[in-house]
Amino acid sequence: MFEFNVEEELSCKIEGSGKFCAKKGAMIAFKGDFKFDKMLLGPDNGGGVVGSLLGLAKRKLTGENIQLMTVEGSGIIYLAQNAYHVSVFELEPGDCLSVESENLLAFPMDLKYEVRFLGSGVLSQKGLATTLLSNMSDLPQQVAVITDGNPLMLSAPCVVDPDALVAWTSGPNGGGDPSVTTNNFSWKIVIGQTSGESYQFQFHQPDQMVLVQPSERLSGLKISVD
Repeated sequence: MFEFNVEEELSCKIEGSGKFCAKKGAMIAFKGDFKFDKMLLGPDNGGGVVGSLLGLAKRKLTGENIQLMTVEGSGIIYLAQNAYHVSVFELEPGDCLSVESENLLAFPMDLKYEVRFLGSGVLSQKGLATTLLSNMSDLPQQVAVITDGNPLMLSAPCVVDPDALVAWTSGPNGGGDPSVTTNNFSWKIVIGQTSGESYQFQFHQPDQMVLVQPSERLSGLKISVD
């Protein structure tokens, strides 16, 4: 089993033995014996080749697809990307983590990896989908996430900009998804004449952890479809 730790803020130190998933090309150094294999289809989540193919199709359709590799061996390995900051989430059995796919750095093979559609009813740059990692095992699991800039970890209740949102913890079946608050939808939103804060995500679940980055993604038209 591997242990994930943040090393010097900008890299993830992973120590132990076994096998885990990581963003393709994220290895920067290692001590020990490791091999790296590109994942052509992604994790099968117990569904075999058919499960892998369905998962791949769903991720490509929603834009939540990233290139992954498997890392297998023993020793110490360091992962990083573009000098982004690294955060590590601890997921207890039954816990889930919703995360933007581009911000996912590494996670254990024991986690269920899938795309889930949000019930928030808001169309943003990435649409209504998020990558969901679920701890279906009997042991705590860790997930390494990257942010463009020094991350801010908030405890709910809180309100965040969707374009700065990176990840949030939740219970099974997506419990803890954000609700949407808007600044009175009008044609100013359509033509881009608002303050730039036309809607926000509001998290309500007590003690829920929400990760945001000090760098907003480029957004297109934001439309409420509730």
